[in-house]
Amino acid sequence: MAARSGTGSGPDVWQNARPLPSHAPSGIRRASASRMLNRLKLIAKQLLAIVWVRRAYEGTLRAVLEVLAANRLFSLVYSVLSIPSFNREQFAVLRGRRDYYRNLGRVRATRTELRRNVHRLEKGILMQPRRPVFALDYLVETIEFYERATRQHADGADGDIGELTWAYGVLGSYFSIVDGANPVVAGAKARYEATRAQFNPDDNGKVPYRRADSAQSSASYEDLLSLAQRRRSVRWFEQRPVPRELVDQALLVGRQSPSACNRLPYEFRIFDDPEMVKQVAAIPFGAAGYGHQVPTIAVVVGSLNHYFSPRDRHVIYVDSALAAMPFMLALETLGLASSVINWPDFEPLEAKMQKALNLDYDERVIMLIAIGYPDPEGLVAYSEKKSLDVIRRWNDLGR
Repeated sequence: MAARSGTGSGPDVWQNARPLPSHAPSGIRRASASRMLNRLKLIAKQLLAIVWVRRAYEGTLRAVLEVLAANRLFSLVYSVLSIPSFNREQFAVLRGRRDYYRNLGRVRATRTELRRNVHRLEKGILMQPRRPVFALDYLVETIEFYERATRQHADGADGDIGELTWAYGVLGSYFSIVDGANPVVAGAKARYEATRAQFNPDDNGKVPYRRADSAQSSASYEDLLSLAQRRRSVRWFEQRPVPRELVDQALLVGRQSPSACNRLPYEFRIFDDPEMVKQVAAIPFGAAGYGHQVPTIAVVVGSLNHYFSPRDRHVIYVDSALAAMPFMLALETLGLASSVINWPDFEPLEAKMQKALNLDYDERVIMLIAIGYPDPEGLVAYSEKKSLDVIRRWNDLGR
């Protein structure tokens, strides 16, 4: 994970998970606030159980929404009135953009700016037809990123060697196919070749390849459908440890998911210490009633410091969700079960989780995943899915 200002954890989610707060006075205050929040939730539920109160609330809310949702100008009123609801996300986006630029000169395990540009080069290489020269607008920038990475590697900095090897291979492939007479290309190539004094790996196979040369899968459609139907949210687990190597195997599958410009802007914070699991599982509303017996829990965290533009502020949610699903399918193949625990954008819980996990403001919790060996006698919700006619439209532009 990219270096961050403030507190946080490094790329090793096992070794760098910090202990959760102990029973200090601040812990007592948090417990008191949590009890108050739960009390308010209970009061709200009791009031909404009264028919006339619920109808009055819904009627008032509908009237307000009819006005504020009439057009974008009126919605500004809501935006001002609901600053507490959206301020954390706004601050996180700004913090992420700031940290993106701060991180450019820092030593990090992974370099998102290099990953993005190398992936852009890959897409240019595989274009049909391919232009004789391309990527001139960001080629020199990419070389600068690569030079910085190789210098840090030569100085002994710990970094993702696979990432650096991939950049080396793609850059080499690029310079082998474009018109070397172009002065920008020629200058960049000379700088690239000069870096070999610091980094010159034997492995140069991390380059675009023909689809026909990829490994064939023996899994059939029926196999995949059966696996998807088998995987259901399991909330009751056997009380035995989950081997870490199995979680790692599942993560190898999850990380193969698509990611915008190959940035993988997320990390899985895994907790298997019983006391830590208990405290983390107690934070979200969605684990109420069963969180106490979850053996292992993952907190999927997206980092906005991978992006320099607010236009990409939602990518952490898309990419994290894409990685989470195959991760859970892989767990199923390894005899483990899982349950996604919803994480609402609710300020009291956001603040509590931020403190518990030492998250910076540009790190957003995407979801939590309960993991364990399923209790064979535990019930699983049937959860009827919507029919294809409801979720699928062909050539329908809407009305």
